Amino acid sequence: MRQRIKAIFHEGAFIPQVPLDLPENSEVELTVYDPYTVAPEVESLEEKARILREVVESMRGNPIPADAPLFTRENLYEWQTKMPVEK
Repeated sequence: MRQRIKAIFHEGAFIPQVPLDLPENSEVELTVYDPYTVAPEVESLEEKARILREVVESMRGNPIPADAPLFTRENLYEWQTKMPVEK
């Protein structure tokens, strides 16, 4: 059986966020993805230009609506203080 689930790592153990239909003491294999992984540095100027073009095209294809709420410094501070701290 193959299942993809989310779990929280707490006090040395992975805690599933959904109930699992597994017998007690079942052995499972986990693949852990770091949510804060940074992409490798791009050296090629051509590659940097290509990435920039894709980002600009994506932004133009998804404009911010004129009636969207403003994002203020205070909003940013509130959001930042709620982010988990890396150790």
